[in-house]
Amino acid sequence: MRVTTKGQVTIPKEIRDHLGIGPGSEVEFVPTEDGAHVIAVDKNMSEEEASRRFSQMLDRMAGTLDLGGMTTDEYVEWLRGPREDLDID
Repeated sequence: MRVTTKGQVTIPKEIRDHLGIGPGSEVEFVPTEDGAHVIAVDKNMSEEEASRRFSQMLDRMAGTLDLGGMTTDEYVEWLRGPREDLDID
């Protein structure tokens, strides 16, 4: 598939049919170790099913971010830069 200048892709018909994706449907692209998964979002899904799917997605994503030994606070400071609103010497 080719990505347009607007960042759009066309999902092949076989995949749309398999996932039940039609006009107006919402999908999510979930990054994986070897690419990404397309997930159809079902607005009628129960809270329990949505929670189960979210947990599965988190399990698949576990270990995909290597912080190089940094703590979460160190990573956030590295990402955002030092906080200038804190009066720390």
